[in-house]
Amino acid sequence: MALERKTRAATETGLYLAILAGIVIVVNVLSHGCGPINGVYSRADTTRTERFTLSKGSGRLLGTLKQPITAEVYVTKGLAKLNAFVHDLEDLLKEYERAGGGKFVYKIIEAKSDEQKAAAKEAGLKEAAFGEGSETGEDKASIAQGYMGIVFKYGSEKDTIPIMSPDRADGLEFWMTNKIREVRDKADDLHHRIGVVSGKDEIKLSEPNLIAGGGKGAPSMKSIMEQNFPFYKFEEVDLKDGATEIDEKLDGLVITQPGKDFNDKELRRIDQFVMKGKSLAIFASAVNLKNADPSMKATMSMHNLDKLMNGYGVEMAKDVNMDWNRQRIPITDQQGRVVGAIRAPGLSQPQYFAGLDGEQQFLDNSFAGFFRIEEIAFPFASSLTPHADKQPGAKVKVVARTTPGNSSETGDSIDFRPSTDKKPKPPFTQKAIAIVVEGKLKSAMGGGDADGISIPAESKAEGRVIVVSSSAFLANPYARAGNGPDLGPQFAMMGNIGGDEMLQQVSQPYAMKYLTNTILAFKNLLDWMSGDTDLIAASAKILGEPNLTYADIQKPNVSSATDEASLKQAIEEVKNQRKKVQTNVQWTLTALLPLLFAAYGIARWRMRENARAHISLD
Repeated sequence: MALERKTRAATETGLYLAILAGIVIVVNVLSHGCGPINGVYSRADTTRTERFTLSKGSGRLLGTLKQPITAEVYVTKGLAKLNAFVHDLEDLLKEYERAGGGKFVYKIIEAKSDEQKAAAKEAGLKEAAFGEGSETGEDKASIAQGYMGIVFKYGSEKDTIPIMSPDRADGLEFWMTNKIREVRDKADDLHHRIGVVSGKDEIKLSEPNLIAGGGKGAPSMKSIMEQNFPFYKFEEVDLKDGATEIDEKLDGLVITQPGKDFNDKELRRIDQFVMKGKSLAIFASAVNLKNADPSMKATMSMHNLDKLMNGYGVEMAKDVNMDWNRQRIPITDQQGRVVGAIRAPGLSQPQYFAGLDGEQQFLDNSFAGFFRIEEIAFPFASSLTPHADKQPGAKVKVVARTTPGNSSETGDSIDFRPSTDKKPKPPFTQKAIAIVVEGKLKSAMGGGDADGISIPAESKAEGRVIVVSSSAFLANPYARAGNGPDLGPQFAMMGNIGGDEMLQQVSQPYAMKYLTNTILAFKNLLDWMSGDTDLIAASAKILGEPNLTYADIQKPNVSSATDEASLKQAIEEVKNQRKKVQTNVQWTLTALLPLLFAAYGIARWRMRENARAHISLD
């Protein structure tokens, strides 16, 4: 009788398990097999930034394509980190494929053969060594050599993401969507018009001030941008004392360091433009340096731009920051080895440091304009203070700061010529030098009708304003000051004549170390300014999931780090504390769980032995 009950129970249990397994199999077949065809299959993404699903902006961008775009995705596998990255990448590519409705086609290529490697190299991808090591065991590491990049082909155009970092999967959608837009714009001859304010004795984008001794034929910021990114067209905007409106068909407006004051009517015209939901980028500070002036003695004036910036919630001080921690230009030999450094007064070099929180971080490279850039030069930057209360419908955010070893100088005239005589002057304090304002903006000039110019009290669409308080951000300040005077078109073929030899020499390492990142940052800012809603929708994917927090670890006290050595020491201490916590967690997970299972087993065994000892036959 007991044997029959056991047999029946075992049969029923087996039947239930078989039915449950069948249900699971059928559900999986329906969801993965015919689901996408019938529109049944969907994914639930509970991550903060919707990391595993495509933004609507990327889907809309694919809908604008006139023909399919092909993505040849070269990957390297073999390490756990690489395999996980490729898995996430393929999931994202499938999302693009679904959203594209046949306009996005991709192919995964693991370049193993010589032919595949040659094709990847010819396409412009970069071969790299990918390492994987233990966070707590530095002597344990594995290396895989190969390619991790994408080749996009659309019509007659081709472009690449030459290398992707398996350590930085965050922001991958933004990176891809941005590149798709670039290829589309080139092939379909689409252009984004950027206005640049002129007529103010400003530092012009067309000024050949990036390298020393180049003269008229030397590259300028404008020529580099138009040559490499032809879908951006720069147009001069002469405000003419505020007589006419700014063309609302412009995607954005750029103001570079002026040499003349703005009047209220001109400021109202700029505000009127921004209130139409447009973008404004101000690259200016209180520091004014003349072109071809080797003395590098600056006069201090904000030329009334402070009225406009204050209205948008960004207060600029009439000062200049002397960041003593980060104002040296490294000097290298012909082999690229650092052999010395030149102290350059007024040069701030914000750098991204892992381990610093948002309120202390020097360079926010999660911001679209500085996306994944590790370091940028801010020559002659004035102090900024955010006032979020002036723009309650917008987000006001600091995206670049000096180090805490910074002192601010004021005065009618300040000498910025590189010198070994400059010494740090307390007090030291960290200052903001770049601030972004995004959202529904209130009029900076008060709105209403004045001077014959009507401005709404609030922007009709979300606007974007960035203030980079660096007067020579888009130039090489030492080439600009050290180059000889312009001798006119008749001497253009002879290049630059005369000038200051020392400043020209200093300009060379500055160009080598910083100009590439400056150009990249400017291009990213133009993308951000262009108002492409699809790109902005994808830019949220730049932000990764929050890192693990270590509640018992004291944050680096960078506020007291008034020299570079103490700053690095404070950050290194946090890294060491994290490594210690990680080691403790590793051993806890390795040893504690097995011990708990063993203790549970022993307890169960003792309970069963105790029960057997008390069995009664009555």
